[in-house]
Amino acid sequence: MKFRFIHAQKASTSVAFMCHQLGVSRSGYYAWAKRPESQRQKSDRELAVEVTAIHQESRGTYGSPRVHAELRARGRRVSEKRVARLMRREGLAARRRRRFVRTTDSKHAHPVAPNVVARDFLPPAPNRTWAGDITYVWTAEGWLYLAVVLDLFSRRVVGWSMSESIDRYLVLAALDMALAGREAPALHHSDRGSQYASDDYRERLATSGITCSMSRKGNCWDNAVVESFFSSLKMELVHPRSFRTREEARLALFEYIEVFYNRRRRHSSLGYVSPAEYARTAAVQRQAA
Repeated sequence: MKFRFIHAQKASTSVAFMCHQLGVSRSGYYAWAKRPESQRQKSDRELAVEVTAIHQESRGTYGSPRVHAELRARGRRVSEKRVARLMRREGLAARRRRRFVRTTDSKHAHPVAPNVVARDFLPPAPNRTWAGDITYVWTAEGWLYLAVVLDLFSRRVVGWSMSESIDRYLVLAALDMALAGREAPALHHSDRGSQYASDDYRERLATSGITCSMSRKGNCWDNAVVESFFSSLKMELVHPRSFRTREEARLALFEYIEVFYNRRRRHSSLGYVSPAEYARTAAVQRQAA
């Protein structure tokens, strides 16, 4: 490991100085450098290039399980332990999640629906249960609010909307997008915020034949799938960067949801395939049955 470090840094730092600091001999280093590369070392070097590329394509968010899943999808048969070893060697790691902060305003006079979903986050088919929620993104121009609707079957974001105002129109726009071109689900779950408890939202659900379900007071785990999505969104996109304008944030959020998350990001609860791929595979299986 010391010789490998010296070899990597020799273009910018004296070999003699590094050998002295690391307590190794120059003759030992030069003997190591002249030694022919083994087949295993060559294989590791080539694999490390692929691992690094996948990590970069994931925006620096993938840990070894997702990198391993991507390699297998590309036809590479390697162990996850080997991938983890190479990632440690190259200094690659998944980003860590930050503490979750609640912003739900449940102090309102609107009626609150019972928790019908009751944490059953595994519906047997698409468009059986949807879940929605709101999060926020800071920009130099002020807050930008994002409302999403997820299909719990595939974890896919089927509806979303953004606005500088956090009101019922924000969540209605996300719901309308989800309903456009899709079969209405039997259930729709959300927190008990005023936007979801509003007369307009509950009426839109009722006219679409959708039963309303709401989390218990102060219990974010009742809507854990959407909270998990927001946590990934913040960790992978929002926290590593700053947005100068709301428009810049809008474009970044659109690209994350529609290009990366829905179609490319490997989801651990889906067997490390993307939501879109999971839905496609399930559709093929239903047709074949």
